[in-house]
Amino acid sequence: MNVNGYNIRYKEFGKRENKHILFIHGLGSSSDRWMDIPEALSRYHHAIALDLLGFGGSDAPQIEYTINRFREFILEFMRALAIDDGKSTLIGHSLGGYIAAEIAIQNRNCVNRLVLIDSSGMLKKPTPLLEEYLDAATSASHDKVKRVFEQLAAQKWRVLPILVDLFIDRLNRVPGAKHAFESAYGNSTSTQIGLDRVRQIKGLPTLIIWGRNDNLIPFEHSRLFKEAIQDANLEIIEDAGHTPFAEKPAIVCEILREFLT
Repeated sequence: MNVNGYNIRYKEFGKRENKHILFIHGLGSSSDRWMDIPEALSRYHHAIALDLLGFGGSDAPQIEYTINRFREFILEFMRALAIDDGKSTLIGHSLGGYIAAEIAIQNRNCVNRLVLIDSSGMLKKPTPLLEEYLDAATSASHDKVKRVFEQLAAQKWRVLPILVDLFIDRLNRVPGAKHAFESAYGNSTSTQIGLDRVRQIKGLPTLIIWGRNDNLIPFEHSRLFKEAIQDANLEIIEDAGHTPFAEKPAIVCEILREFLT
């Protein structure tokens, strides 16, 4: 779909008259990372998973990839799909969680529920693994990317070789992909939502999901979000790292199903 002159790749499941779920992926990722979860939840919901501008199969223009630009892009995407009617649940992972939280704060009328999965937005500076992730992305060597991906998971054997190959292929093949990664990384790791602003989410049904063994975003940040959004639910996924929905999809899918219904 064309959004503001850019071609955007997305996946859509379920009937449009149902309540909507919009999945927003993390840094360097794509809609494919959600695997079968959007489709599994589409029996009673209208589920959409998109590739953010600059990532996956979407265009990667030479622009500055700031959180606010991503927020505006998501709003335009929602308007184009007519899912900005206040019946949408935003499910954001990592960078996607930061973006979803900002939409919930600044454009609450478009959001019905909020799910934050190992969300960024509280970092005062990049963590060591984030710095290693940036280095791996800019040099895009197989060994570097593999080493980072293995640290993102709770168990190394969960990292499939094809994930590494697809990540490197995208960065090397698509013009602007490395710039999009570096720009989004720089902005998201040097800015914060701020606890006072996170508290404004109070009253919006919110679910926080966090992998116990997250090495990218400190586990303590799950408590920061929970304390700031006092009526939020917090679900800790044991034996899972930064992407609990990929490591424990059945468990996370069931948690999401219960929250949504």
